[in-house]
Amino acid sequence: MTSHKPIWLIGASVVFLLLWSGGFSVAKLGITHAEPLSFLSVRYAAVCGLLAPLVIIMRPPMPKLKMDYVHLAIVGFLIQTLYFGLSYIGFKAGVSAGGLAIIVCLQPILVGLIAPRFTSEKVSLLRWAGLALGMMGAATVIVSRSGVELEHPLGVMAAVGALFAITAGTLWEKRFGKSHHPVVSNSVQYLAGLAGTLPLAIAFENFQFTWNLPFLGALAYLVIGNSIIAMSLLLAMIRAGEVSRVSSLFYLVPPLSALIAWPLLGEEMPPLGWVGFALAAAGVMLARR
Repeated sequence: MTSHKPIWLIGASVVFLLLWSGGFSVAKLGITHAEPLSFLSVRYAAVCGLLAPLVIIMRPPMPKLKMDYVHLAIVGFLIQTLYFGLSYIGFKAGVSAGGLAIIVCLQPILVGLIAPRFTSEKVSLLRWAGLALGMMGAATVIVSRSGVELEHPLGVMAAVGALFAITAGTLWEKRFGKSHHPVVSNSVQYLAGLAGTLPLAIAFENFQFTWNLPFLGALAYLVIGNSIIAMSLLLAMIRAGEVSRVSSLFYLVPPLSALIAWPLLGEEMPPLGWVGFALAAAGVMLARR
C-alpha cells in the first residue's frame, strides 16, 4: 500500500523557505542597530510575550511527561541560543555573509552522515547525490556573489559552532521530539533560548539599541515571520518527514537569500548565481524524491 505525504507539507516548505531565507537579510539590517545577543534577547522576549496570552486563552494540551519539556528546552537552546547566537556573533566579528552561509550549508551533509546512526533513518544513494548537488549549487551562488572571505578567526569559529548547533538541534528534534501543540513547543523553546541568551547579553554587551523604523521592522519580521511561523513549520516538517530530506531544504536558503538581498540590500545576483540556483533546486528535488 502506497503512503502519501500530506499536501500541507508542500505549502509548508515554500513558506518556510521564503521566511527563513529572508531572515538573513533582515537580521543583517537589524544587527546594525543593536548588539547581536542583545538583539536576540529582545527578539525572544517579544516572542514569549506574544505566546503567553495564547497559552492562557487557548489552553492547549500540555506535554504529559517532564522529559518532553526537557527535550523541547534542549532543542530550543541548541537552535535559538547557540545557532542564532553564534551566527549573529559571526557577522559582528567580521565573517562574510558568503563564508557563513557556506559553512552553515554543510548541515545537510552532517545530518545525512549522522542520521542513520542517531535516528535509524536510511539515506539512499539518490539522496546523497541530491545532497552533493545541492551543496555545489549553494556554493556556486555564494561564490558568484561575493567570494569566500573569512576575515576573522572568531567569526569562522562562531560559524562552525552554529553549524554543529543547528545539526544537533535537528537530530535531537527528530529523535526525541513529539507532536506537541505549536504554541506549547514554541513557548518552551523560546523560553529556553531567552534563558540561554539573556545572561550572556547582560554579561558581555551593553544592551544599546537604535530604536528607529528599520530596527523595529527587522524585529517584527524576525519575531513573527522567523521565530513563530518559520520555526513552527520547520519542527512540524521534521516530525512529518525524514530528517535528511527536510534538511536538504537548507540548500535553497543561500540562493533564495541572495535573491532577496538583491532588492533589499542592493546585492546584485550575477549570471553564475542563477546557474547555482538551478543546481541547488535540482539537488533538493533529488534529495526529496
